Amino acid sequence: MAQPDASCSSVESRAAASRELLLAALEDLSQEQLKRFRHKLRDAPPNGRSIPWGRLERADAVDLAEQLTQFYGPEPALDVARKTLKKADIRDVAARLKEQRLQRLGPSSSALLSVSGYKKRYQEHVLQQHAKVKERNARSVKINQRFTKLLIAPESAALNIEALGPEEEPQPERARRSDTHTFNSLFRRDEDGQRPLTVVLQGPAGIGKTMAAKKILYDWASGKLYHGQVDFAFFVPCRELLERPGAWSLADLVLEQCPDRRAPLRPMLAQAERLLFILDGADDLPAPGPAAPPPCSDPFEAAGGARVLGGLLSKALLPGARLLVTTRSAAPGRLPGPRGSPARAEVRGFSDKDKKKYFYKFFQDARRAERAYRFVKENETLFALCFVPFVCWIVCTVLHQQLELGLDLSRTSKTTTSVYLLFTASVLSSAPAAGPGTPSELRSLCRLARDGLLGRRAQFAEKELERLGLLGSAVQKLFLRKVELPGVLATEVAHRFIDHSFQEFFAALSYLLEDDGPPGAPAGRVAELLRADAGLRRHLVLTRRFLFGLLSAERVRDIEGHFGCVVSQRVKRDVLQWVQDQGQGHPRVAPEGATETEKCEESTPAEEEEEEEGAEEEEEEEEGEEFDQRLELLYCLYETQEDAFVRQALRGLPELALERVRFSHMDMAVLSYCVRCCPEGQALRLVSCRLATAEKKKKKKRSLVKRLQSSLGGSTSQATMRKPQASPLRPLCEAITDQHSGLNSLTLSHCKLSDSVCLDLSEALRAAPSLTELCLLQNGLSKWGLRVLSEGLAWPQCRVQKLRMEQPGLQEALQYLVGMLRLSPTLISLDLSGCQLSGPMVTYLCAVLQHPGCHLQTLSLTSVKLSEQSLEELRAVRTAKPGLVITHPALDGHPEPPNEFCSAL
Repeated sequence: MAQPDASCSSVESRAAASRELLLAALEDLSQEQLKRFRHKLRDAPPNGRSIPWGRLERADAVDLAEQLTQFYGPEPALDVARKTLKKADIRDVAARLKEQRLQRLGPSSSALLSVSGYKKRYQEHVLQQHAKVKERNARSVKINQRFTKLLIAPESAALNIEALGPEEEPQPERARRSDTHTFNSLFRRDEDGQRPLTVVLQGPAGIGKTMAAKKILYDWASGKLYHGQVDFAFFVPCRELLERPGAWSLADLVLEQCPDRRAPLRPMLAQAERLLFILDGADDLPAPGPAAPPPCSDPFEAAGGARVLGGLLSKALLPGARLLVTTRSAAPGRLPGPRGSPARAEVRGFSDKDKKKYFYKFFQDARRAERAYRFVKENETLFALCFVPFVCWIVCTVLHQQLELGLDLSRTSKTTTSVYLLFTASVLSSAPAAGPGTPSELRSLCRLARDGLLGRRAQFAEKELERLGLLGSAVQKLFLRKVELPGVLATEVAHRFIDHSFQEFFAALSYLLEDDGPPGAPAGRVAELLRADAGLRRHLVLTRRFLFGLLSAERVRDIEGHFGCVVSQRVKRDVLQWVQDQGQGHPRVAPEGATETEKCEESTPAEEEEEEEGAEEEEEEEEGEEFDQRLELLYCLYETQEDAFVRQALRGLPELALERVRFSHMDMAVLSYCVRCCPEGQALRLVSCRLATAEKKKKKKRSLVKRLQSSLGGSTSQATMRKPQASPLRPLCEAITDQHSGLNSLTLSHCKLSDSVCLDLSEALRAAPSLTELCLLQNGLSKWGLRVLSEGLAWPQCRVQKLRMEQPGLQEALQYLVGMLRLSPTLISLDLSGCQLSGPMVTYLCAVLQHPGCHLQTLSLTSVKLSEQSLEELRAVRTAKPGLVITHPALDGHPEPPNEFCSAL
């Protein structure tokens, strides 16, 4: 057997030799033979893939050699050329090429398998490796049997309402169940025909992102997804790779996932557009600092995990490859910016229907499954929590244990924190290895979790466990799992928590299990969690929420009962003080200044809307951590579910201001709970916020009679006959009407309020016990929306005393607002600056102002353009009603509104 030249031992030299052999063979062909070769290459493409005909049609020998090498890789290109020469009946050149290859490179081996041939082998390997998934308790289950469909909402569900007309109701894109069609549509083309190269799956911890990502990989290998688009898909667990010691390359990572080390690596990576990388947990990547090295751009360069993964995300590495990225929605800003705008989709967990399916899949016993499901469904709070798959798994695990032991199912708890706490207590109490030393071991486990979290570590060496007395302990067996890591000389053994969320839970629990210490000492190291720097802040989001949840009086009693310890109240006092400190330096401010009003006067509504759209795109990129922190604080308070604590904490935050927030359903639930607990005098200001659209139920087909009745009998004069769908603001509106809510000021600015929102807000105005100030600025109200809001303000029980309205256009619709002044029993201050009032409208306004039912004391028309006739009419009103202060620059006296009015708004 011929031996290959010694000079051709390296990959680079073999590639160079392959190019030389290929070019020499093609240059031996006549023009006629070259023509036949091109046609055979097109008509009977090897490997099922062919070079586009446009590149082949006029290619000479040099061009053909270059195209073949680029498309198939240097050595596989020789196999393709030899087979094509035989099909073109140029057998002498084919035989010569085979002989020369044998002399220069040695015999073709399985290491040089074609890409298409290896694809089938790789898919079979993926199916075998990923057929089962390990649950948190290390039990393996078949992915097809355990996976339950999730609701996935594409980014387009957050509607671009700016494009809608004033009378149009937005049509929401529903969250779809994660079937094959939904997964395939993640990479669908947009309106411009462009297919995204990066898709981000967002969702909170435990919502099922990792399971969905693994199911996508499994379905691809089964031939159900991305058929004809993706040749190879790779699952990339970011957290594990970031903690891997030493340097490695993307090529190493790909090779590790192949069934053997003889994969056609270079040809695979050369076709980047045929690759899919599934990056699970990409928000674990540290944010690149100014001194950080640039991300990798060469798939064969060995570097640290952050550089390799950063190269993929930033598209410096294999820019044509597809990326499916999972990340917690709480920290999307940690992702390095991919080239171009990534498509985004929100994972929303289980629907009610799929919760039931999950219970039956988990128990595999219809009688027990039905009993457990019926119990959970009767507990409204717990049933709502089960939309999160991981919480659902915990609940099922606890219920399974309780059914096995014949215990009372009512022990199951209500909040996410309490579910984790009950799971911990339940597992510890039923573990045969648990003993008197378990509480001490639990403290050590919590300390391990906290130290790892603050040090951004999720893997722990056995020496570390031994030092803390955890090696071989009951808590190690219950809450840690063993992982094997490739080492330099041998495989290294490390330990991880059964799920990262458990590390976050135990880290929070550590602050409550610490010794009290001497009187007057600070409560442990809770300050390091609350006052972490910006680099750690997002990393500690869930831990901070768990801490707040554990501080409720009910949870503290559970901790003391389950673990036999006394929890210091000092931690709760320190946390409360920290919340109140967040309000220092942030006093209530007027929602908009005079400058903005003047600017509104100078620009037309159409111009203003264009400016808003442009600004919104820029602001979206700059969506600051400051705004995330404000909402995150509300999430922490929500987790306590202790109204008195939340009310006391909010006393230090006189104004809740949220700007440029894309409200999800959960965000709105959190805000609504905090509004229910508002102390007296609280203000809420929402600026440029996008409201998630409520789920729209499938419409039933109406009969012809009903359709005719609705089209012919509907009267536009009766506003109340229109019944838009439930608005995304309804939970907040219901919270405002709660008798315990002390919210007295509400500002909505640039929020694009649809008709359905206006209807719900109108209902809230009729019953809100404390709301006395309302400010609506540039919200794109429709004529119907303004009318129904006016009806709410005119309601006898409405308590709004001060109203500011800034809405260019809708001149005719202002008649409803003006007419309301005759009926409102409480409204004393009205600011219409920024509105457009026609001459007839001013005449009507003056008539209403003199009506006996009008109680207005202050009217501001700053920046409103008025004719001389309108000014005379207003002067006449001021003379007739000397107690009414009317403010306009062209009127005598009071060029500015009273200070108390400005400060109030």
